[in-house]
Amino acid sequence: MVPFSGSWRAARKFMWGEIPETKAEQFLLLKIDWFILSYCCLMYFTNYLDRSNISNAYVSGMREDLHMHGTQFNKFNTLFTCGYIIGMVPNNLMLQRVSPRIWFPTMQIVWGILTFCLSVVKNVNQVYAIRFLQGIAESSTFVGTHYVLGSWYKRGELGKRSGLFTSSGLIGTLFSGVLQAAVYQHLDGIDGRSGWRWLFIIDGVITLPIALYGFLIFPDVPATTKAFYLSKEERVLANERLQLEQTASHGRLTWDRMRMILSRWRYYGFSLLFAISGECESFGSNNLMGQWLSAIGGFTVEQVDYYPCGVTAVGIASTLICATWTDATPSRARWPVLVWMATAVTIASICIVHWSSPIGAKFFGYYIAGASYSGQATTFAWANQACDDDVERAVVLASMNMWNNAVNAWWPLVFYRATDAPRFRRGMWAMVGTAVATLLATYLVWYLERRETLGRTETLEARGREDERESEKDHKFAVDEKIL
Repeated sequence: MVPFSGSWRAARKFMWGEIPETKAEQFLLLKIDWFILSYCCLMYFTNYLDRSNISNAYVSGMREDLHMHGTQFNKFNTLFTCGYIIGMVPNNLMLQRVSPRIWFPTMQIVWGILTFCLSVVKNVNQVYAIRFLQGIAESSTFVGTHYVLGSWYKRGELGKRSGLFTSSGLIGTLFSGVLQAAVYQHLDGIDGRSGWRWLFIIDGVITLPIALYGFLIFPDVPATTKAFYLSKEERVLANERLQLEQTASHGRLTWDRMRMILSRWRYYGFSLLFAISGECESFGSNNLMGQWLSAIGGFTVEQVDYYPCGVTAVGIASTLICATWTDATPSRARWPVLVWMATAVTIASICIVHWSSPIGAKFFGYYIAGASYSGQATTFAWANQACDDDVERAVVLASMNMWNNAVNAWWPLVFYRATDAPRFRRGMWAMVGTAVATLLATYLVWYLERRETLGRTETLEARGREDERESEKDHKFAVDEKIL
C-alpha cells in the first residue's frame, strides 16, 4: 500500500500542485479552490464569451446586415482595446477602495447589459460606442483576478490555477463559436431577428446570473475577507501560509514606493515580455481562421463558426498541460513555455504564408497556432512569483496588461486587416518577427531574474560567513575570559 500511496501523492502533486501538510490547510485550499476559482473562471468565461462573439457575429451575417466594409471590423477590436486601456487604471484603483466581491460582479452586470445592447444596433457607429464601453467594463477582470489569485495561492499552487483561469476565457471563446453556429441554425429569423442578434441576447442571459453568484460567494483577499464559509482560524491560516514565501507588504501605493518599483527590473522586464509575447495570440484574437474560411468560400456559415473552435481547443489543452508541467518542475521555470509558444506560431506562419501548400497544411497551421494562448497564464504566473512585494506585484501585473493592450490597439490595423483576408501575408511575417522578439525578451527576463537570485544567494552566504566569524570571535573571547 505504501508504494501506491506514494504514487498517488506524486500524481496528485503533479496534477494539482503542492499538497498541504496539515488537514486544516488542505480543507482551506479545497474551499478557496471551489469558491474563488469557480467564480473567477465563470466570470472570465462570460468576459471572453461576450468579447469574442463580435468575431463570430461578423462572419455570421453582421457584416451584410450592417453593410460593413474595409477595416471596420478591425476598428471594433481597436475601440474595445482603447476602452480597455482607459479603464484599467480606474478599475484597479477601485479595487483598492471597493471590495472585489462588489466591484467584479458590478462590472460584469455592466458588460452584460452592453452585450444586450448589441442585439439591437442599427449601424456600425453604435457598435463602435458599445465596444468602447465594453472595453472599459471588461478591463476590471484580468489583472484584478491575477492579483487575487496571487494573494491566496503559494508559488507551487499558482501556475495551475492561473492556467485554469486563462483556459476558462478560452472556453468562452470556443463556446461562442459553437453557440453562434447553433443559434444561426435554429434561431435565425425567429421573431424577425438575425441569428447574430440572438447570440448577443443569449450571451447577456448567461452573464447576469453569474454576477449574482459573485455577489454571494467571492471572498476578496485574505487580509480583508469576511466570507461566511471561512472560519476565523482559516482566515488567519490563509494569511500565514503565504508569509514564508513572500515579504507580503500590504501597504498602499505611495510615490516613494512607486519610485522603488520603477527602479527595479521587474516592471520593465515583464511589461516588455508580455507587450511582445501577447501579440502571438493574434491568430485567435482576430479570428483569422474564420476570416480565411469566409473569404475563400466553399464553407457554410455553421462551418465557418465551428472550425475555428479547434484553435481554441488547442489553446486550452496547451495552457493546462504547460501550467501543470511548469508547477511540477523543481525550479518552476516558466520560460520553456514561451519557447514552445514562439516555435508553434513560427511553424503556423510558415504553413499559412506558403499559399500553394495544401488546405490541410493551413488547417494544421491555424490549429497549432492555438498554442500561443499557453504563454498568457505562464507569463503572469512568472511575474506573480518573481514579485515578493504585494504592491509591486499589483503594479507589475497591471503594467503588463496595459502595455500589451497599448500595442494591441494598433497592431491588427497594421498587420491583420480584414481586407488582407484570406492570405494575411503581412501578418504572417509579422508573427515570425514577434516570435523572435518573444525569445529575446524571454531570455532577458530569465537573465535578470537569475542574476538577482545569484546576487541574493551570494549576499546571504557572505552574511552567513560574517556571522560565523563573529561567533568564532565571541567563542574565543569567552574562552579567554574563562582562562583568566
